[in-house]
Amino acid sequence: MANVNIKFNGKDFLLSCDDGQEEHLEELANHLGDKFNKLKSDLGNIGENKLLLITSIKIMDEYFETKKKADINKKEIENITEKFKELKALAYDYKDEKEDETKNLSNNISRLEEEIENIKNEYDKIISNTTQQIEEFVQKTNLKN
Repeated sequence: MANVNIKFNGKDFLLSCDDGQEEHLEELANHLGDKFNKLKSDLGNIGENKLLLITSIKIMDEYFETKKKADINKKEIENITEKFKELKALAYDYKDEKEDETKNLSNNISRLEEEIENIKNEYDKIISNTTQQIEEFVQKTNLKN
């Protein structure tokens, strides 16, 4: 434990705190002293106990207001986090949907290419048969003449 000499309202007080917390204790005491002195200046000398009580109430009011705001911010962060998770899920669903569409389109392209190849082969057969029939016709015509 460390000891810290604190000056408050013109009086010295020896306070103890955990090692390493001396600066923090001095900062808190200075903050309390500033609030106390402002109230003393604003309200006049209405008695040390009453000023200490009013100072404590003001500090507690600040604490509770800060705590309320922190709680509201925490809820907002939780809501934002939930919305982010929803958006993330939607993004993954969208990605999966687009991958499925891409796969289907790729399959359709493959089927069309196969169909085109079959049609081309059929066309080649028709051309070949037609050419052969024309040649036979020409030969028959030449033989008759």
